[in-house]
Amino acid sequence: MGQALSLPFRLAKTTFSFYGGLFHYLLGAGRTSPYKLGADSTFPYFRPSETDTEEEAMFKQNARIHLFQLASNFYLYNKPHYRKGTYRQDLIDNLRNVAIPGTGIPLSLFVRDRLSALGFLMTAYPAVSLVASIHKWIKTKFESSISKEFATRLCAPDDWFNYWRMNCVVVGFQSLMNDMPKGYEMENKWTFLDEGAKLGVPISPFLKSPGIVVKHRNEEGGMGIYFYKNATDGGDWIIQERIENSKWVQSVLPNNAPLSTFRVITQSRASIDLSKDPQDGDVTALSCVFRAGRQDAATDHSSILFDIDPKTGILGGGTTNDHWYKLGLYRILPGGCTWRSHHDYTHHPDGNVPVTGKTVPDIKGMLHLAEDAHRKMCPDVPFCGWDVVLSTDEKVPVCLLEVNQSCNFFRGQFDKKQYLDFIDESFVKLQAQRLTADAERKKFKPKTA
Repeated sequence: MGQALSLPFRLAKTTFSFYGGLFHYLLGAGRTSPYKLGADSTFPYFRPSETDTEEEAMFKQNARIHLFQLASNFYLYNKPHYRKGTYRQDLIDNLRNVAIPGTGIPLSLFVRDRLSALGFLMTAYPAVSLVASIHKWIKTKFESSISKEFATRLCAPDDWFNYWRMNCVVVGFQSLMNDMPKGYEMENKWTFLDEGAKLGVPISPFLKSPGIVVKHRNEEGGMGIYFYKNATDGGDWIIQERIENSKWVQSVLPNNAPLSTFRVITQSRASIDLSKDPQDGDVTALSCVFRAGRQDAATDHSSILFDIDPKTGILGGGTTNDHWYKLGLYRILPGGCTWRSHHDYTHHPDGNVPVTGKTVPDIKGMLHLAEDAHRKMCPDVPFCGWDVVLSTDEKVPVCLLEVNQSCNFFRGQFDKKQYLDFIDESFVKLQAQRLTADAERKKFKPKTA
C-alpha cells in the first residue's frame, strides 16, 4: 500500500528532474559552462555517488548524456548539417516515417519548429513514458516497477531509437564544430566507392564503362529504352553487377531472399581531437547485427535482425523494429500495432530456417575490416555503420557496400559503458568548442556541394 501511495510522488520527482535537467542544458548554467564529468560535474540532477551500484551509476551517466543531447537538438536546429542544408531538415526527413509504436503519428510533425518540439518534450514525452511503464507493468504481470521504468524511459532510455538519435546528435554536433571534416564525404555512395578503391579497402565492385543502355525486349518506336551515365564518367548512377549472398549466408535464409548484410557499428576516438593523428587503436567495433532479408523482398531493409556476439560470432535471437514504422491513426486501435518486440526469433519466419546458435565465419576478420575502413576513410567521424557483405565473388568474398554516419544499432547489443564514456568525452570537447564559438560569434558555413 505504501508503494502505491508514494508512486505519484516518485513519478513527479522524476518528471521535475527531467524538466530541470533539460532546461539546465537548454537555457541554464549548463548551456554556458564546460561539460564536466564525475565529481567535477556541475549538473545538479542525477549526481553520482560513491555508494552507487554499477546499474545506478550507468543510469545517471545515461541520464546526463540524454538530457544534454536533447537540449543540443535546439542549438543545432537551424545550423548547417553535413548532408542537408540544416539539422532541422535532416531531422524532419529522418522522422517522416517513424512513429512511437501505437500512435501512428510521424514524429516529423513535432519537429517542424522549436516550439512544437519543446512542447512535445514537455507534455507528450512524459505521457508516453508513463503509458509505456504501465504497459510493461501489466505485461510482466505486475512484477516490473512503474516508477523505475518511467525513470528509464524518460531520463535514460535504452531503446534503439534513442541510441540512434544520440548518435545523430553527436555526429551533427561534431561535424558542425569542426567545419564538416572530410570523412563525412564518405556518406556519398560514389565518393565512398571511389575513395575505398584508392585506399585498398575491399568495397563492392563497380563497372567502369562510361554508361549502359537498358532496353525492353518487346518495345518499339524508341520506347522502352533507357540510358544511364556512370558515376565513373561524371554521371549520377553507380553501375554494378548484382552481388549474391555467400553459401553460408544462403544457408540461414529462405528461398528468394535479397542480399542480406551485416551491420557493424564502429566508433573513432580520433574524432574527439582532430589536431592529433589517428592511431591504430582509436577505432573500435561496438556491435554486429545480421539483417536476414525476408522472402521475395527487394532489399534487406525488410528483415529479421539477429544480434551477433562480436567476441564469438554466435548468432543470438532475432527481432524487428518494424513497429516503429507503422503510420496511420488506426494504429491506435487494439491490434493496430505491436508496442514492443523482443529477441525471440530463433528461426527465420519465412521457411522456418534455423538461425540462432549458428556461427558467422571469421567474425574477427569482419570487425577488423570495418575498423580498418573507419581508420583509413573517415577517422574524423565519431560513429560509422558499415554494411558488410559475404558474397560468392571469389575476388572479394567480404566487402563493404556503404557507410552510414548517422547510424543506428539495429537492436544489437554492445558495451554500453564503453559507448557512454566515449560520448561523454566527445561532449566535453564539443561543449568547449561551442563556448569558444560563442565567444568568437562564429558564423558557421553551410555544407558545400
